[in-house]
Amino acid sequence: MEKDLVSIIIPTRDRSELLRRCLDCLKKQTYPNIEIIVVDGNSKLDDVQIAKEYTDKVFVFDKIGDHRCAQRNLGVKNASGKYVLVIDSDMELTPKVIEGCVERMEKDEEVRAVIIPERSIGEGFWAKCKSLEKSFYVGIDWMEAARFFYRDDFLRVGGYNEKMTSGEDWDLSQRIGELGKIVRTDEFLDHNEGRIDLWKTVKKKYYYAGEFAKYAKNSKHRENVGHQTGIVSRYKLFLSNPKKLFRHPLVGLGMLFMKTCEFGFGGVGYLINISKYEK
Repeated sequence: MEKDLVSIIIPTRDRSELLRRCLDCLKKQTYPNIEIIVVDGNSKLDDVQIAKEYTDKVFVFDKIGDHRCAQRNLGVKNASGKYVLVIDSDMELTPKVIEGCVERMEKDEEVRAVIIPERSIGEGFWAKCKSLEKSFYVGIDWMEAARFFYRDDFLRVGGYNEKMTSGEDWDLSQRIGELGKIVRTDEFLDHNEGRIDLWKTVKKKYYYAGEFAKYAKNSKHRENVGHQTGIVSRYKLFLSNPKKLFRHPLVGLGMLFMKTCEFGFGGVGYLINISKYEK
C-alpha cells in the first residue's frame, strides 16, 4: 500500500549553497513518498536553477523584501500532499524526520501537527554559543513550534499570517493547536547558522523583536508570550541545568553574554514598536 504523500515546502532567497545542502538531505529520507516545492523570493543568486535540479515544482514570488510567510503559503496552496512540512533553506533534516512525523500523525487521530526538535550548527565560537542556547529549548512548549501539518488544517486556519515576520511559527502553531493535539517527533532538524557575527546577530534581533510586537499583541497565549519575551524566563531555563551550561565554561559564559546583548537590543526594538499595535 502506497504511503500518503508528504509535500515539503522550502522558501528561499539568495541561499543557493545552503539550499543545495537542504535539498540533498531530502534524498536521504527514509519515507518513500515526498514531493519538494521550492518558492524563491526574487533571488539574485542561482537558487532557482539549483531547485530545478531537484524538483519541477519551483515557483517565484516576485516581490522585494521579507515575504517568507507568503512564500510558504504559496507553496502549500500548490502542494498535492495529505501532509505538508515547512522548512527553511538553511535547514537540514536527519534521515528519519518525515517517517517519524507521519508515524506520530497516524498513531493518534487527535494529533494535528508535529514539532521537530531543532539543533543549531555552524562555524566559530558564537555558533557554539548559539548551539548551546538552542539545546535548552528542546522539549520546551513555549519555545518550540510545529512544522508538520495536515494540508487541509493548514488551509483551514489560513496558513501563516503574512503580516508577520517574527513569531509567525508560534502564531500558526497556536491556531493549529485549537484543532487538536501537537506532539513531537524524536528526530532532529539541523539549522545551519553558518559563521555567526555577534554584531549582526544583535542588529537582527533588534529588527525581529520590533516585528515580534505584532505577534505579541495578537496572541491569545499571554503566558507563552511572557516567557518568550522575558529574559528572566530564559535565564531560569539556562540556569536550571548548570552542569550543561558550564560544561565548557567559556562557551557557557559566551552564550549568556550573547543572549544578554540580544535581549538588550531586542528589548529596545520591541518597546519602540509595541505602541503601534496597541489596538
